[in-house]
Amino acid sequence: MARKGDSGAHLQSYTLMEPESDSALVRSIYYGKIGKEKTERLLERHGREGSFLLRDSESLQGIYCLCVRKTPYVHTYRIHHSFEGWTLQLSPGQMLQCFGTLEKLIESCRAGVAADSIPPLTHPLDKTQLRDERLQSETAYMEM
Repeated sequence: MARKGDSGAHLQSYTLMEPESDSALVRSIYYGKIGKEKTERLLERHGREGSFLLRDSESLQGIYCLCVRKTPYVHTYRIHHSFEGWTLQLSPGQMLQCFGTLEKLIESCRAGVAADSIPPLTHPLDKTQLRDERLQSETAYMEM
């Protein structure tokens, strides 16, 4: 785990769940090590056009994926971290400007910084709301 003051700490040693370093938005949309198929099912079942979440890359250790629902697909973009900050890979060799925090990167995308390159990020898929929904539906089923 990276500590404050570790210059050049790579993403693979950085944990998103450090409350002092990440925003509530990032913590709420970070799903960890879920696969592409599960991501697509979550966004199709619980999301809508513009819903998005953050997960670990399956193929590249230390890389995150920003996944966005734009019917009929779920689009996936890699997020890289370096000592300079956070960048979004729009396509091979094409990176969005660098941001100091992951939250700033996501908020910039939501504000339309890369509007010509990625679908609009309009609805964060908050994992805590999904848990609450599932608990409510399970409780309702048990009461029947």
